[in-house]
Amino acid sequence: MEKRIAFAALSALVAFGAVHPLAWAQGYKPARPVEVVVHTGPGGGSDVLARAVANMMEKEKLLPVRMQVVNKTGGGGAVAAAYLAEKKGDQNTIGFFTGVWLTKPLTSAEANVTLKDLTPVARLVLEPAVIAVKADAPYKSLPDFIAAAKKSPGQLKQSGGSVTSRDNVVRQLLQKNTGAQWAFISFPGGGERIAALLGGHVNMMVIEPAEAGEHIRAGNMRVLAQVTDKRLPAFPNVPTLKEAGFDVPSVPQVRGVVAPPAIPKENVAYWEGVFHKLTQTESWKKFLADNQFEDGYQGAAELVKFYDEFTDRMRAILKEAGAKVVR
Repeated sequence: MEKRIAFAALSALVAFGAVHPLAWAQGYKPARPVEVVVHTGPGGGSDVLARAVANMMEKEKLLPVRMQVVNKTGGGGAVAAAYLAEKKGDQNTIGFFTGVWLTKPLTSAEANVTLKDLTPVARLVLEPAVIAVKADAPYKSLPDFIAAAKKSPGQLKQSGGSVTSRDNVVRQLLQKNTGAQWAFISFPGGGERIAALLGGHVNMMVIEPAEAGEHIRAGNMRVLAQVTDKRLPAFPNVPTLKEAGFDVPSVPQVRGVVAPPAIPKENVAYWEGVFHKLTQTESWKKFLADNQFEDGYQGAAELVKFYDEFTDRMRAILKEAGAKVVR
């Protein structure tokens, strides 16, 4: 009887370990600094998130080694994705992806590496965005900016990332909805995009609160509208796009973690467990609140399903924005 009970208990533990992200694999633990690949330059959203995660991992003592952020810019995530693909089997490298890693292949036949070619680890956050101008800009609302763009077609400028980034998709949707036209200036890093706005070289930008927060609080930026379904707590008096009178979809943004192809299952289980444990810490909860992020944690299996859902939604949004979709 006792043997049967012990066997049943052992079976339950094995089953728990097979599906629960906190059941860390015993056979793997990084023995040297972990390379963390991001597709943005310093100050970009992925760079900011990766460095914050590295600091929290150290503070919470979740890793036996340090994380080193490596910036692989270019191609709207294509360069970073290709770099990870070349690291096939490398157990000490991970990457932080965003939605652009899924949307870029939809509009570029040359994008040879997709997220499905890499190893899924975890989805971390869902991220809103705001439309901001320099604090002393003449535009007090988004309708003001649209009216100015209509008055001088193609003369106003917006700083942003790649042409498949949320920045440009929001621009295309607004242009199609209003008939206004303004230029899109692409920069590899978030710091450069912000500098262009604050320096008066561009007139507007679509930016994540995590990147813009410091400048908004300092009074350097004015928020005209929110690219969200409902108002964020930090901006209770700023309308969403729909509230401002623009019937366009709220373009989603997602951030998560992948690894190179063909890494051992125990390696995936380890990283899944590490990131799940991070999301339970007070450090992480404060980070989400400070940056207006939505906790979007999903494990590897759920993330695979999310890829398809997100891709289908973005394919429809891109078509509505007038972009040419090749997949």
